[in-house]
Amino acid sequence: MTKQEIRNRIEQLKREKSAVILAHYYTTKDVQEIADFLGDSLALSVKARDIDASIILFAGVNFMAETAKVLSPNKKVLIPVPEAGCSLAESCEAEALARLKRQYPEHKVVSYVNTSVGVKALTDVCCTSTNALKVVESIPREQPIIFAPDRNLGSYIQKITGRDNMVIWDGACLVHEEFSLEGILRLRAEHPEAKVVVHPECKAEIVKIADYVGSTAGILDYCKESNAEEFIVVTESGILVELERRLPAKRFIPAPTIGSEGGCNECHYMKMVTLENILSCLEQESPEVILDEDVRKAAEQSILNMVAIR
Repeated sequence: MTKQEIRNRIEQLKREKSAVILAHYYTTKDVQEIADFLGDSLALSVKARDIDASIILFAGVNFMAETAKVLSPNKKVLIPVPEAGCSLAESCEAEALARLKRQYPEHKVVSYVNTSVGVKALTDVCCTSTNALKVVESIPREQPIIFAPDRNLGSYIQKITGRDNMVIWDGACLVHEEFSLEGILRLRAEHPEAKVVVHPECKAEIVKIADYVGSTAGILDYCKESNAEEFIVVTESGILVELERRLPAKRFIPAPTIGSEGGCNECHYMKMVTLENILSCLEQESPEVILDEDVRKAAEQSILNMVAIR
């Protein structure tokens, strides 16, 4: 089948099966173009809960599809590539977090949404890169916290809040760890009017030189609202597709990685999702995300606790 024939067949199946496709900003351009909704992981999971559809196909990595199922227990949630993992989520296993909780029984657990359903089930309140500061600040200063799993985001929040009673899990997103400070500074010298936009999963030395620090959705909003015409983008390169679509008059320069002259740092897990495996997934209605109900309910509560914070 040609690429267009695959697209046509996917659209046909969506109509026949009352299915919608949710795609993360880090997937390929082909996948983003076939999606009904595009966004970051939590926004898409909330969309899955609210949308009127029988089948949700999540074009992303496995923890994202799990989160969608947590919030949509009565819908069939499909994931084209269940083996598409996440280096950050995999850096924090539920059993290891349970051991840490036993070591620090008085601590509240704040976990990033980039975690498995098992970790969320052990969490008091989830957070995103957008609201992590608000979530931590909602907890009394005297209350000690375990922050998992991203050490860079946790350290960033700890620095802003000045809280010395945070135990920060030693995990990281390998994609965001690989950006080159030297390379970014070189680009800034070459493009002195460009704004540097950085995801908070990056190292502190890179966050420090940013003009803006925020989530994928936050970066999109900042670039839209800024008067700047050029931006050095320090996050996974898939976001460039949406930036260029929304803001064709502006220029977006991907930040280089360590040991690389050029830019474009990709999450290979996200790029595992293709039109071909989306089609197969819809045809077979498999692989399907199945969760233990007790674990699902506990994980859901940690997300609802986050949503309740104003």
